[in-house]
Amino acid sequence: MTKQDNQHTSDASAEDHALADRFRWRRVLRRNRALDLTYRITVGLVGTAIIAVGIVLLPLPGPGWLIIFAGLFVLGTEFEWAERLLHFARRQVGAWTDWVKRQSLLVRGLIGLGCLLVVAGAIWVYVAWQGVPEWIPYIG
Repeated sequence: MTKQDNQHTSDASAEDHALADRFRWRRVLRRNRALDLTYRITVGLVGTAIIAVGIVLLPLPGPGWLIIFAGLFVLGTEFEWAERLLHFARRQVGAWTDWVKRQSLLVRGLIGLGCLLVVAGAIWVYVAWQGVPEWIPYIG
């Protein structure tokens, strides 16, 4: 074994040790079924709540998708299906972004206009449903 192989092995074991230290608290929780179940339920509820907030914010201007991804990240810390879904969603968003970048300026403008219309429609529905919020000054 060469010195370089020794160094590589040493680096890998140091990374494994650091990773084991990082998740030691999780192993402690797993030893107690009640604590483990409570932790998993809590992670599930928090992640689902974050995703729900993101879904509500989707039609409005703001970080709706970013919040949904954050919720999937939280769920992915404990549930493998959520981690797979997060990776799938990242790939799809990347593919969509790459596709939009390849389009002409006209197509990109139409996509932007479509997004603007969705936001305007969401605001119109909200105002029709709830009325103009009191914090908006009256003009006219």
